[in-house]
Order: sequence, then structure tokens, then C-alpha cells
Amino acid sequence: MKTAILLLLLLAIAAIPGSLVPQRSSDPNGVTQYFTDNPDLAPILDKIQLFDVYSSPWFSAVYILLFISLIGCIIPRTKHHFDAMRARPPRTPARLSRLADHREETYADVDVETALAEARSILTSSRYRVEEYEQRGVRSLSAERGYLRETGNLVFHASLVGVLIAVGVGGGFGYSGQRVVVEGQSFVNSVIDYDSINPGRFFDEDSLSPYALNLDSFDVTYETANLDAYGQPIDFTAHVTTTTPDGESSDQEIKVNHPLRFEGTDVFLLGNGYAPTITVRDPDGKVVFTDSVPFLPQDANLTSIGVVKIPDGLSEQVGMVGFFYPTAQPLDDGAFTSTYPDLVLPILSLNVYTGDLGIDDGVPRSVYTLNTDEMTQVAGRDSDVEAIQLSPGDTAELPNGLGSIEFENANPDAAAGDYSGSVPRFASLDIHNDPSQVWVLVFAVLVVLGLLTSLFVPRRRVWVAVHPVSAASADDTADESGSGVRVEYAGLARGEDPGLADAVDALAYRHGTALGVERP
Repeated sequence: MKTAILLLLLLAIAAIPGSLVPQRSSDPNGVTQYFTDNPDLAPILDKIQLFDVYSSPWFSAVYILLFISLIGCIIPRTKHHFDAMRARPPRTPARLSRLADHREETYADVDVETALAEARSILTSSRYRVEEYEQRGVRSLSAERGYLRETGNLVFHASLVGVLIAVGVGGGFGYSGQRVVVEGQSFVNSVIDYDSINPGRFFDEDSLSPYALNLDSFDVTYETANLDAYGQPIDFTAHVTTTTPDGESSDQEIKVNHPLRFEGTDVFLLGNGYAPTITVRDPDGKVVFTDSVPFLPQDANLTSIGVVKIPDGLSEQVGMVGFFYPTAQPLDDGAFTSTYPDLVLPILSLNVYTGDLGIDDGVPRSVYTLNTDEMTQVAGRDSDVEAIQLSPGDTAELPNGLGSIEFENANPDAAAGDYSGSVPRFASLDIHNDPSQVWVLVFAVLVVLGLLTSLFVPRRRVWVAVHPVSAASADDTADESGSGVRVEYAGLARGEDPGLADAVDALAYRHGTALGVERP
């Protein structure tokens, strides 16, 4: 048991890095950003698998050792408990007066059989297992209760093993996937449509529930009344439409901490931001690129960074690093910052590069980063041409006669100067399928019930020893001759039991009342 407790503590410590750095299983975009922000530290952390803590060998080793240790505790204790439940209560100690919780009463005109019968009835009704013994002419009852305490303890530990098995084995049949969906776009629940997916060891692609999810709109409510918290988000709501293969559609909502549960999957809302719609044309006006590109937020006011890659259609490959400001405010050095997260004065600033995008060799590249080592900057701070700055609806020429770029206005019907709805938003969704959830819940409930039982059910033994005495010694004022008894009551607890003394007093009181002793 000490080993199990030590391993449980070690498992908790080993899980700490999982909350300090982003995990690929739940926040792949965060991992990408961490590599960008910490280019020297991130590779070191990656080598020791701190971005994959819960699937790392060292975490799994602690997990498996805890599993083995718990089983090693449960099996012998279960056998011992089973034998103890079948065994007779222990013999009555020869000297009950040596026990700390001891009472003694003398009753006149009561025979031994009556005293034992009444005591047995009281103990049995109190759910004690009762056994009668006779030693040196003294008859006694030995009673024991509280086996449920050890049963609860075993249920608690066995349920912990059940949780480990459910998570370790049952989770292997599930998967976790991430998808960025822009307003007006759809996501189909298939492997190829995920931005990233982390399948379990036993995952089967055919097990994916076929359905489509369309992001109709994304609403954000900002604080405007409290100036101390002005611009802070109050509520996020993704309005989606789900469609099954048989054509059934339904309108749903996804909120933070209120996932959409649909077709065996849980769809969580992880993040959101803006996805400016960018169209690039060649010198002849032919569209070579058009898409709503998700820009990753960098601060609370949604100053965002995004990357546009155009591998074909122009005279050479073009890459752009863009900065989007929902409410642009110029700084002294000529750069911008955003002072409010909603669309009040949106500006898109683009640094343009030409050269090799590094995608022709077939090596996968992140859509959120641009490697400029083999590229030349033709627009931006480090070039002779200023960065391209666009507002929704604006068009600008690309340097060197490459073509043109347009920042499309998604809400062309808005009044002049009203930019609400001019830039689509995106929602970052995390889709989970975990068939072990029900089993984890069942075992978690059993863990709690077992723990409560082991804490609040007392394990105690009580004894009632009946000594025959003469009527004179039992009651010196008695007028009649007859028999009497001297009764000893004693108790012993297994572990701490602050209620044992009261239990012995209550037993003596009830027994005396049953034997006809008048109470005030």
C-alpha cells in the first residue's frame, strides 16, 4: 500500500508538465506556437516528450507500475477479507475490564439465559454477527460488525484499477482530432478532413460516425459596461448545423465548457479568431488563390498572425506573413496594434516574400508558419517596398508585377464605415470519441462510494459477559430471594472509532431496559 501511495503521488507529479506546456493531443496549434516562441527550448522539451506527456514511455511506466501495485494490494486483501467474513467472531477476552471502553452492571431477579437472549436480540438488530462462548463457567456473547468498511476499501481500490483499465484500454479505441472551421464552411467527420488527428492504438477508421458539421455563425459578446474590463469576452457561441447521411439536419450550439454531443462524439470549442478572405490574381486578372485564411490571435485584443502560400499560378512562388488588427491603432514607430477585439477599424498588413516555399520536396509544412530562409522579401520592413496594408474591400498590386491581392469584404451590404461582419471568424474545434467514458463514470462513482463507506462505517467488536450472582449481592435491598446476574459490556475498535464509548453505553442502556430496569 505504501508503494501504491508513492506511485500515485509520482503519477500526479508526472502529470504536472502536461498542464505547463501545450499538448499535441489537445492543442496542436499551441505546440506550433510554442516552437515559434521558443525555438531553442522547444526541441529539447520535445526530445523528452513533454508535448506528449500522457503517451510518453516514462508516464506510462509510472501508470503501469501503479496498476500492478494496486492489484498486488487487492488480491491478498480480498482473500483475507473473504476468510474473515466466514470466520466466527473471536473469543471473548478473559479480562474485559482491561479494555478502555468497559461497563459493568448488576441486575437482580434475572437469570443468565434471559440476559443472553436479550443481549443477542439487541446485537442482532444492530447488525452484529453474534457468537456465544463459555469459559470457566461464564457465558458470553462475542459480536462483530463493520465488515462493510473493508469491503468499501476494496471496492475503492478495485475501482481505481477499473479506471486505469478503462482509460488505458478503452481509450485505445477512441480518437481525438482538431479542425479549424471558418464561418460558412463545413467539416466532414472523416480522417482526411481533420487538420490533425490522434487515434488510439486500436482505432479503426471505419468506426468514425459519418456526419457533417457546418459553422453557420460565430457570436462573441464583449464587456462594454465595466470600463475596468472593457473588451473582455463574456460569451462565445458557435452556431452550427449538423447533418447525418440520411439527410437529417439540426441546428446546434457549441459553447465553452458546453460541448456538442453528437453521434458518439464530443465537439469542444477550443479557440476562435478571424479568417480574412484573401484573393490573389495574376497580372491578367485570373484568380490563382482565394480562401479565408485563419489568423492566430496573439493577445486579448486579437492582434493576429497568419500565413498565405501561393505555390502556383504566378511567375514565382509567393509567401506572405500577415498581421491582422481588428481595431487598428498606429504606434510611434509606424507599426499597428489592436486596441479592441471586435471589428471597429480592421487592417490587414502583409509582408511579401518570393522564392522557394519548401513544399516541392513533399515534406509536410505547417500552414501557420513560413520558412523564409530560401526566400527574398519584396514588401515589408526589411525591403525597399512598404508592407501592403488593406481594409476590407481594398485591392493592392503585388510587387514586381506579380499580380494583385484583394482583402474581400464578407459583408458588402454594410453601411460605409461599418465593418461588422466584414471578416469571417473561425472556430477551433476539438472532436473527441472515447468509448471508455461510461465505464470511467461507473468506476468513478464506485470509487466515491467505496471511499465514503471505508471512512464512515466503523469496524468494531463488542462483548457481553454474563456472570451469575446471588440475589443478595445483586440487590442488598431486595426483599425476595432469587437469582441475579452481573453483566460486563466492553468494546474494541479496529482503527479510530470516536463513537465506540457511546456505542458501549448505548448497549448497556438498552440491555438494562430490556431486562426491566427502570429508567428516569
